[in-house]
Amino acid sequence: MPRGSEPRVAALYWEAFGRKLGTALNPPDKARAFLAAHLHHDRGVVAVVDGEVAGVAGYQLGGHGLMGGGADDVLSAYGILRGLPRLALLALMERRPADGELVMDGIAVAPEHRGKGIGGLLLCEIAAVAADHSCRRIRLDVIDVNPRARALYERQGFTAVRTEKTPYLRNLMGFGAVTTMHRPVAPADSTNRRQA
Repeated sequence: MPRGSEPRVAALYWEAFGRKLGTALNPPDKARAFLAAHLHHDRGVVAVVDGEVAGVAGYQLGGHGLMGGGADDVLSAYGILRGLPRLALLALMERRPADGELVMDGIAVAPEHRGKGIGGLLLCEIAAVAADHSCRRIRLDVIDVNPRARALYERQGFTAVRTEKTPYLRNLMGFGAVTTMHRPVAPADSTNRRQA
């Protein structure tokens, strides 16, 4: 992820996941600033169109993901009284990779660039990263209110392995079920990188 793209990446991420993250990070301006300030540049891939980031895909590997910021950062940004409940909500979203696994942190494509194959290109690059790190599979979670994303993942070789109903999160975060999907990583994935 190129230096200087932090505000754009944070804005794309917020546009895609703001409803889910909003309870923990709102108000939006503060949330975007927090995300931009705590990105791990080595845990994301981007698609650039005409010099601007058009899409981003983040992943977790080696103990951290694209979106960083630990407990101290949350408490520093939001204060102790407002920060502690936010930490509890963020902990609900925590997903750690198993051995030999790369976990997707999310994928976001700017609205004006959707339907042009950018999501597929980003997923191919994520598969290449997984292969380069000798991962056996990629894991991601998709919420029930995002069928378009699920269809993209299925086209890219992901299969559903389990669905967890989360009715307690519907009012809080806007979704009532989460489906975990896996995709095996093949040696050929490391050679399938493409330039958009």
